[in-house]
Amino acid sequence: MFKIAGIGFIVAVLSIILKKSDRDDMATMVALAGIIVVLMLVVNMVNDFFGTVKTMFGLY
Repeated sequence: MFKIAGIGFIVAVLSIILKKSDRDDMATMVALAGIIVVLMLVVNMVNDFFGTVKTMFGLY
């Protein structure tokens, strides 16, 4: 969870800096990259969760 919050904070700061320097296209790309990284983290966390549930209940 703290990784996701940290990535969100960094992406927000970089996006603001890039927008202030009139690089809106780069700000959009940074935001898109941040979303992709966070989605990959969430998918990994959900996979670990279901793995834990399978192990706990002995499901295969």
